[in-house]
Amino acid sequence: MGLSGIEIFKKLPKKNCKECGVPTCLAFAMKLAQGKAELVECPYVSEEVMVELSEASAPPIRTVTIGVGENALKVGGETVMFRHDKTFVNPPGIAVLISDKMSEEEINQKIKQFNQIKFERVGLVLKPDLIAIKSETQNGDKYASLVRKIKDQTEAKIILISSQKEVMKAGLDCCQDKRPLLYVPTSNGVNEIAQLAKENNCPLAVKGSNLEELAETVDRLIKEGLKDLVIDSGARDIKQLLEDQIKIRRTALKTKFKPFGFPTITFPNEMTEDPMKEALYAAVMIAKYAGIIVLSDLEVYRIFPLLVQRLNLYTDPQRPMVMEPKIYEINEPNEKSPVIITTNFSLTYFIVSGEVEGSKIPTWLCIMDTEGLSTLTAWSAGKFVPDLIAVYLKKIGIGDKVSHRKVIIPGYLAQIKGELEDELKNEWEVIVGPREASDLPNFLQKIA
Repeated sequence: MGLSGIEIFKKLPKKNCKECGVPTCLAFAMKLAQGKAELVECPYVSEEVMVELSEASAPPIRTVTIGVGENALKVGGETVMFRHDKTFVNPPGIAVLISDKMSEEEINQKIKQFNQIKFERVGLVLKPDLIAIKSETQNGDKYASLVRKIKDQTEAKIILISSQKEVMKAGLDCCQDKRPLLYVPTSNGVNEIAQLAKENNCPLAVKGSNLEELAETVDRLIKEGLKDLVIDSGARDIKQLLEDQIKIRRTALKTKFKPFGFPTITFPNEMTEDPMKEALYAAVMIAKYAGIIVLSDLEVYRIFPLLVQRLNLYTDPQRPMVMEPKIYEINEPNEKSPVIITTNFSLTYFIVSGEVEGSKIPTWLCIMDTEGLSTLTAWSAGKFVPDLIAVYLKKIGIGDKVSHRKVIIPGYLAQIKGELEDELKNEWEVIVGPREASDLPNFLQKIA
């Protein structure tokens, strides 16, 4: 950010109206400085200040939006080289390439693949984001037909790839309402397609043969009024591409070099014919700053590790993922069903709930607020201890849902059994569960 929270605060109306959803203008300014709020959320800021603050507080790497509405994909907007310095903000978009030269069968297979790839992990749905549609035949009608088919059959954000203005226009006419990214794979046609992007308010991706040429092209486009750009250094060798990615990010952050202040697009699908190498190159790009990664296909055994890697890297390391503290009903429990209590660390919840669900035993799962800490960590921090557990069990009213008085605690906390029973005034029997969640199905079968 160009300005600190205090510097931003000095320019705000200081009404403390709370209409932005934050208690004070100072708190709102701090959120702006951290990139966790947008200036448009303040209803009283003047246009003059809006312009001034928007430019001064903008991240050194521009946020570019592909698509519209809730389905839009944001890339860029990063402010740090390393996630532990702050956090990474916008996960890279993962795309699959479909060409108008492919057979109908291959196109249908890739569309089916895109629609079916969905994984649930820690409460989030992991899936690919974009389809890159490449014109190789340079036939505008054929290209438009393919774009229309993909638009109608998927919810994918779209990348249109062509160096021919008429072909690009034919594709754009079919999906302009989706705000696609227009990618020009050669230096030919950049000017014409740039004008097309400007007229239709679409982001534009450009390629250089090296960083110097790329910087010149981008600088010229900026002067022509294009703001939403995505850049490709042109490297298709992993060593050179990695070097380019680091140089682009470092130059944008450290020296505020505007031509490199945009998200990047990379093409592991063009770098090798070996599917495992392609996945490896994509993994490198997820770790090292790519805004969009284009793959040749979405085979499950390769895409799943990439989606999990992306999730892990773009999860805020300073803020654990948590579940809402409450009673979760698994397998339609009744008054005789067992009761389990554990912490609200999301991974703990999904591991435990997954095993319980697999056991087919109706169960009440009580999730207690431990500020996202795992079982042993929460216990050692004094957040998952007998007195607090006893208070929580009474507060959520689990006793009103069951006819028995038995509660199962994690096996690693066997030492709190006696003290917890005392805190519950011996009205509840505390049962020590297994140490490993994988043993829960057999355990529940025995006590149910």
